[in-house]
Amino acid sequence: MSDTRYAQLARDLASRIAAREFALGTTLPREVDLAVEYGVSRQTVRSAISELQQLGLVSRRRKFGTRVEAERPSGHYRQSLASVEDLVQFGETHSRLLKRIDEVVVDVALAALLDCPPGVRRLRISFVRFGGAGSDIPMGWTDVYVDTEDGALSGIADLVTAAPDALVASLLEKHYGRRIHRIRQDIQGCVVPAALAAELQADEGQPALRIVRRYLDQEGQVIDIGITTHPAERFTYSVELTREHASGATG
Repeated sequence: MSDTRYAQLARDLASRIAAREFALGTTLPREVDLAVEYGVSRQTVRSAISELQQLGLVSRRRKFGTRVEAERPSGHYRQSLASVEDLVQFGETHSRLLKRIDEVVVDVALAALLDCPPGVRRLRISFVRFGGAGSDIPMGWTDVYVDTEDGALSGIADLVTAAPDALVASLLEKHYGRRIHRIRQDIQGCVVPAALAAELQADEGQPALRIVRRYLDQEGQVIDIGITTHPAERFTYSVELTREHASGATG
């Protein structure tokens, strides 16, 4: 898991909640007091508390403070993103367990997701993802596919093994100069497949969300493609739209 300061703070606060230092129904210390106690900015405290909110540990109400709602994470995660930077941070601030690195021959079904012809080979890097702040409930399973057929990216497997918490696209950016310019994301309804049920601690066939993310460079070339399967009750994707002009609305 990334060692960002707010992630460290969120983990520590979650541990204190689990130890009942902050009891159910009570409020956490004020942001300013936590900032002084931990020697961080109030923005870092806000980010940490937001992380706890996403995990269902606390709720926030204006003028009432931050209330402890649960001692353990709920296993549900809400994702709200607005930029490439947000998505990269999301990928790097949630714990992941590297499960395998192997080479696969792309079949017809996978080819449709990867926008490539069947029969080509791709390096597959697989992780179990967790919600962060001490959660031990799998949030999803991610398969990342990288085109290594021409040999140019042949060292990526060693880089991932050495830095399993890093986003694969970030490793490609850092070591191969493949800068992330935009990310295309598709969200599809699906079910938990039999092959992932045990890893996700879920029932085969239960509703799920499949998110396909294509990381693209400035020329529109694919850097890598990640396919994540989330049991539906553990993940929410939120989008907030803002009107650019106050006038001229149509029905």
